[in-house]
Amino acid sequence: MKLTILNILKGGLVATFLFCSYLGFSQDQPTQINNNAITWMSWDEMVKAQETERKKVFLDVYTDWCGWCKKMDASTFLDPNIAAVMNSGFYAVKLDAEMKETLEFNGYTFTNPNPGSKRSTHQFAVSLLDGQLSYPSFVILDENFTRQHIIKGFQQVEPLLGTLLFFKTNEFVRYNQYLEKQEQIRKAQQEAAAAFQNN
Repeated sequence: MKLTILNILKGGLVATFLFCSYLGFSQDQPTQINNNAITWMSWDEMVKAQETERKKVFLDVYTDWCGWCKKMDASTFLDPNIAAVMNSGFYAVKLDAEMKETLEFNGYTFTNPNPGSKRSTHQFAVSLLDGQLSYPSFVILDENFTRQHIIKGFQQVEPLLGTLLFFKTNEFVRYNQYLEKQEQIRKAQQEAAAAFQNN
């Protein structure tokens, strides 16, 4: 019981910290963007925009028949804090996982193998999600189009806001560096222990 309560308290503290960090960050960052709504664009529009200004990319991989996708549009994506962070730190792209159009990117051509049939998944969506198709899914790419994170399922405002801030502020880079350092330490300890046992 104590462990459960402790985990709840920790979760609440993390959410509070992220939200307070956001409030402080947003007050320090003037923006020219209309933050009342997310500025959604197509994949091609985003690629073109990257030529002028490099940003991270938030991909909303959806389908027309997905009820939770529609719920995201009608709730979480309408939150002004989500819109403010999204517009200032990301290009927000709507990507229909069952689109019929051919998409060319980075020397590859992606198609829908059965564009005339119902619920045929586009190759680009399959590639983005590593074939693990569920909707909605959200993919975060860095400025070089390297996939950094996949988020699956409906998201409430506060968890999504924390995730967006984690990537927008490049905290994920520092976190990855920390994990790499911990892995190096673990390997060094294992090698030292193996060497001690062999002596």
